[in-house]
Amino acid sequence: MELNKKTVKRIQGLVLFSILVFFIVQNHKVVIDWIYTGIKLATPFIIGGCIAFILNVPMRAIEIYIFKCKDSDKKAVKKLKRIVSLLISIFTIVGVIMIVIFVVAPELANTIISIGETIPLFVKEIQVWAEEMLKQYPELVDQITALKFDWESIIKNILEFLGYGAGSILNSTVTIAAGFISVVVSFVFSFIFAIYILIQKERLSQQLKRLLYAYLDEKRVEKILYVATVTEKTFSNFLAGQCLEASILGCMFFITLTIFKFPYALLIGVLVAFTALIPIIGAFVGCIIGALLILMISPIKAIVFVIIFLILQQIEQSLIYPHVVGSSVGLPSIWVLAAVILGGNLMGVFGMLVFIPLVSVAYTFLRAEVNRRLREKHINKEKVLQSIDVSEVMEEDSDELEEDANEVEEDATL
Repeated sequence: MELNKKTVKRIQGLVLFSILVFFIVQNHKVVIDWIYTGIKLATPFIIGGCIAFILNVPMRAIEIYIFKCKDSDKKAVKKLKRIVSLLISIFTIVGVIMIVIFVVAPELANTIISIGETIPLFVKEIQVWAEEMLKQYPELVDQITALKFDWESIIKNILEFLGYGAGSILNSTVTIAAGFISVVVSFVFSFIFAIYILIQKERLSQQLKRLLYAYLDEKRVEKILYVATVTEKTFSNFLAGQCLEASILGCMFFITLTIFKFPYALLIGVLVAFTALIPIIGAFVGCIIGALLILMISPIKAIVFVIIFLILQQIEQSLIYPHVVGSSVGLPSIWVLAAVILGGNLMGVFGMLVFIPLVSVAYTFLRAEVNRRLREKHINKEKVLQSIDVSEVMEEDSDELEEDANEVEEDATL
């Protein structure tokens, strides 16, 4: 092997990589602690980046479609347009949240009051049912009366809880309050960091590109930028499409339940809209909660509500979701379901939301690579779609088996 500069650099890189792997294996606990500390320190910046990404979707749309002017290339106008678009995006998101809170809160309070009023009736029905059961099965009375309770130990445990448990509850309350304050402070810093990212996103993008071009090859930088662009576009389209789809589904439920005079129409509509943000299975969670709420009023209406939900869900899955969300991520429905299951098992609800665009990005790159390889092998679409005649293959295999059997017989006779 000729030891030129390129080979020496490869050998040095291999040696350094081997030393690094050996160090990680020997000190894996220390490395894990370092990683945990690094993630803890970077958490506010990561949250700030997520907030900036979410706010960037409506802000970019406002800049493109609303603020169209001839002097938009000027620095002052561009800066003013950015600030106004950012403020409109923030006020829009906060306004939607506040409207939902102020609209849903009274409805939720009325729901709790009505449920509280129906609980005594429900308890009376249970008492009547229990009395009838005891009359039909008198042996249950003997078994219940045979139960004995150690009241002294029960009272002792209650006193011990009042003596020690109350103090632990107080300490837990203080700990929770301190943790809540810490979360609020971290969120404020993350939000401020997100604002700075959005105001100076072009400058940050240029600095990152300069850094990449300074330390990496040009082809590798172009691949990195291509991957980053596709990923950002896929996540943005998925976020916008999922929010639009959830809003449409919530309005459909609210209008339908209002027309048929179902109870809790507004509450169930908002609930379905929020749970529909979780792909595929989210709306079913809203259906279960809505059915339980209606069940307290009328079991028949609860059954009819489930039927209406299944009808609207089929309309949404067949007509709305493929055009609004499916086209935005470019992912077949079977892979959407696989992404939801995989993300839910790994990271819960957050994984369900993140894994669909992640799988979509991987699907896009894999499809591009497969198409490139097929072009290199000169395999066209017609050849891929061409079906194999199984009968001809089986006949060829049977002919080969007969020839092999004849050869074996000839060898045996010889």
